[in-house]
Amino acid sequence: MIDVNKLLDILLYHKDDPLLLNSAFFLYYFATFLLCYLAVSRSKEGRVAVFTIFSLYFFYKACGMFVGLVILSAIVDFNLSRWIYQSEDDRKRKGLLILSIVLNLGLLFYFKYTDFFIGIVNQVSNGDIPLLKLMLPIGISFYTFENLSYTVDVYRKEFKPVDSFMDYLFFLSFFPKLMMGPIVRAHDFIPQIDKPYELNSEDIGKGMYLIMAGLFKKMVISDFIYQNFVQYIFDDPSKHTGLECLLGVYGYALIIYCDFSGYSDIAIGIARWTGFKIPPNFDSPYQSSNITEFWRRWHISLSSWLRDYLYIPLGGNRKGKFRQYINLGLTMLIGGFWHGANWNFIFWGAMHGGALAVDKVRLDWLKKRGGGATGWLGNVLKVGGIIVTFHFVCFCWVFFKASTFQDAWSLLHQVAFDFQPEVWLELYNGYTAVFWVMLLGFILHFLPKRTEVFTEQSLSKVPVVANVAIMVIFFWILIQVKSSETMMPIYLQF
Repeated sequence: MIDVNKLLDILLYHKDDPLLLNSAFFLYYFATFLLCYLAVSRSKEGRVAVFTIFSLYFFYKACGMFVGLVILSAIVDFNLSRWIYQSEDDRKRKGLLILSIVLNLGLLFYFKYTDFFIGIVNQVSNGDIPLLKLMLPIGISFYTFENLSYTVDVYRKEFKPVDSFMDYLFFLSFFPKLMMGPIVRAHDFIPQIDKPYELNSEDIGKGMYLIMAGLFKKMVISDFIYQNFVQYIFDDPSKHTGLECLLGVYGYALIIYCDFSGYSDIAIGIARWTGFKIPPNFDSPYQSSNITEFWRRWHISLSSWLRDYLYIPLGGNRKGKFRQYINLGLTMLIGGFWHGANWNFIFWGAMHGGALAVDKVRLDWLKKRGGGATGWLGNVLKVGGIIVTFHFVCFCWVFFKASTFQDAWSLLHQVAFDFQPEVWLELYNGYTAVFWVMLLGFILHFLPKRTEVFTEQSLSKVPVVANVAIMVIFFWILIQVKSSETMMPIYLQF
């Protein structure tokens, strides 16, 4: 007999057990969603209604009553964008745009940065203003940026606002990308809503590959390395040798990539199965031979958003070289601040901004000389560029991950002055499985693109029944090898 009270308790929001794409409850949620979605798949209104209801419930299960912020944001920007589009008065249009920016950023700043600025005021004035200790609504940074890009595109007359509020609420609350992105542009997503739902073998194969790859990266590689090695290093770097700290940094570089890109892959794969194509968010970023290339491959939806809605409006490269370098630095500084109200994030963004400016000088110099080296020398320089870029990114990850500047400098001090390479055998014997998983992760990351394409094409040629069998076997294996404790996604905090 079904225990109704227990069932209701499972369906309600619990702060310590939010609904995530990698949680056990999600399998039941997604199976129920698919059945309902397929039942109304021939009706556009039915698809929108089912998807929106399940998306809002997903958000409720993830962060409780903060689901109301998504609905409120949709109401505000749906109406403001329509008023902007309908108005012929430039001053009124600009005023409405400013209102949209103030409301969206005001909401984000209130929840994300209030305590940060209270802390600064207290330090400067020796005050004792109490911190509000506000809970950060999950996904607010992502749907705020989606709202802003939509309103700005309408203001620029690059996109006609939707006529249906449900269509806009559907776009904003779309559950695969709601909590951790990718940041989806309205002009990429909304036109797909009116298209009939059609699923071909390519969609099945690509979606299946992305979901399995994402779950493997997140639940096997990222969670295992963090729980069994990296968390101990960053908890107190001073207790570990420089070799341990260096390997811990390498491990974290793999963790944050597998964690975030894995979640993005799952989201894009689910979207593909439901008839929506979302652009990729990562493209093997550690294969980059310079920092400019890295930011074309890492968190693509954020870096392109910052380029289109911050860097270019600041002047981009249109106001001279020196101003261009300043714009690059400011864009990355703000990008660092977007990640959180913490001086470490600001420093992380500043370092990347400075590196991008320096790399721009290098690229301009090479362009004047007719380009870089070719042949064997070009290949050697490319490999060297990959190594240098990877280690610069890892150096920056230290400040991104460390709780304080003191912890970050403590770790770097250990690497520089207390390396102790002689402990490598003892370290290997203590963390054998971790290091092999790390090696597997880096090997998979550096596989050529054609390997991924081949796998997707192979899965698309397999009959549906066989695909189901593959998924069942994959989930069985995943349950056997995954970490016993469910790890919260890293980017959930942003």
